Amino acid sequence: MAKIKTGFFCQNCGYESAKWLGKCPSCNEWNTFAEEVVTKDDSNNKNDWRQDNGRQKTVKAKALHEVESSREIRVNAGDQELNRVLGDGIVPGSLVLIGGEPGIGKSTLMLQVGLGMKSLRILYVSGEESEQQIKMRADRIGHSSQNFFVLTETNTKNIFLAIDAVLPQLVIIDSIQTLYSPVMDSAAGSVGQVRQCAGEMMKFAKETGIPVFLIGHITKDGLLAGPKVLEHMVDTVLQFEGDRHLAYRILRTTKNRFGSTSEIGIYEMLGTGLREVSNPSEILISQKEGQLSGVTIGATIEGNRPLLIEIQSLVSPASYGTPQRTPTGYDQKRLNMLLAVLEKRCGFRMGTQDVFLNMAGGIKVEDPAIDLAVCISIISSMEEIPVSDKICFAAEIGLGGELRTVNKVDQRISEAEKLGFEEIYVSKFSQKSLDLKKTRIQVKAFAKLTDVFQDLFG
Repeated sequence: MAKIKTGFFCQNCGYESAKWLGKCPSCNEWNTFAEEVVTKDDSNNKNDWRQDNGRQKTVKAKALHEVESSREIRVNAGDQELNRVLGDGIVPGSLVLIGGEPGIGKSTLMLQVGLGMKSLRILYVSGEESEQQIKMRADRIGHSSQNFFVLTETNTKNIFLAIDAVLPQLVIIDSIQTLYSPVMDSAAGSVGQVRQCAGEMMKFAKETGIPVFLIGHITKDGLLAGPKVLEHMVDTVLQFEGDRHLAYRILRTTKNRFGSTSEIGIYEMLGTGLREVSNPSEILISQKEGQLSGVTIGATIEGNRPLLIEIQSLVSPASYGTPQRTPTGYDQKRLNMLLAVLEKRCGFRMGTQDVFLNMAGGIKVEDPAIDLAVCISIISSMEEIPVSDKICFAAEIGLGGELRTVNKVDQRISEAEKLGFEEIYVSKFSQKSLDLKKTRIQVKAFAKLTDVFQDLFG
């Protein structure tokens, strides 16, 4: 009989200690340590998804050149935005973790995806809702499938018994924090239980080739709840983001072993579920009457997808001694750097002005290619000179006030041309990689920021 062994784990970050500590050395949080069982006698509580019948598995290492190459097969999720984020489909045997704030739409997204894959047998395991609640959401979405099965259970042993009975081709767990394994004595949602349950699901997915989706909660800091090892165990980590007061949601990849981590998927939350947004540039550019000062259009890239977003600025004289710098959806330090360039290299007195900057549509932008659009927007608001809504910008600003080239300029130009823009301002050094004969939009290239101001504002 195995000896019972316990340890102390931080319930915030998963740090393990042999004794109780008042303050966690890893995350510096107070009073977060709780005692949990590490090992115990599991002779009467075997919780494996299959029986080995006492056979010993032989382990033999292979040379790399002896391993046969196989073509990567992916399963179509029936959702183009999810396919794009995952890297062109679901990989068999993959373990995918989806996190997001409460009420953002994680359960709705996975229920909608499961009901849409009518050709596959789907098992939806819920530890948070009853069967009637899931049925009500499915009726609201308006989808149905004969191959969609629902199980309301939190015990992993019973879940694996149901899997043996249903024989699904895809498993959805909602959520991993509600599961508990009889192997552990700790409560559901604790660090040890989350680690144990995720480990059992990973073993099941890898040995059967059946993909598993795990829905995860997040903490008040926006991080996935549970131990950090949870993110290391899974193959893909998706973050479902968005303002609950806005209709648009962004599905972003933070880890992906089978594809890029820079792709995003955009959805619109409706009363009938989530709608895929195939052309996000239309929703990121607001409809307005007439031209307003401080509004410009910047061309950015998210993964392989070009987006045109609207940048709004409001510049007014500072009422207090220290001017305010308030960006929304943009980096604070980047804004301070651009304001310093405008004052030092271009002669604008920004030290006496309050600057408010907003990325329309609630999107967060980190692409430096919108630097030029931000600077033009700020000066347009400061001088009360509107910029034509048929002009967009794509260039990075250097500390010397020079325009630096950005990647994938041709894709940005094509997107602007498709949406009916007439002019695009880029760096002079981007012309080497462009074929201007194939573009109907007028491409204006400059070397310095001051030259752009002279061309626009005179």
